[in-house]
Amino acid sequence: MSQPIRLHILITTLPGRGQDQVDAYQRLAPIVRAEQGCLQYDLHRVVDDPDRFVLVELWASRDALAAHEATAHMVAADAASPAFRAGPAQVIEIEAAPVA
Repeated sequence: MSQPIRLHILITTLPGRGQDQVDAYQRLAPIVRAEQGCLQYDLHRVVDDPDRFVLVELWASRDALAAHEATAHMVAADAASPAFRAGPAQVIEIEAAPVA
């Protein structure tokens, strides 16, 4: 049985370009959430920094995540993001269950 995959993705935009990240997310979120295996896809702005975000993703399996990454909408989003991002996003995979 496959384990869920939880990602926290740290995103920094170019100064003053945070709204571009929000706009991109708002276009993608309904499409991504409809994908097979997507359990969570939520963007959060860092308090007191309008250009920093954390994207929280939860996928039912590694296969579901791989399929997501290969979709045309994600390939296009990744190609467009350098126009407003300060650099590549930092992807952190965390354990899906809290540590006891």
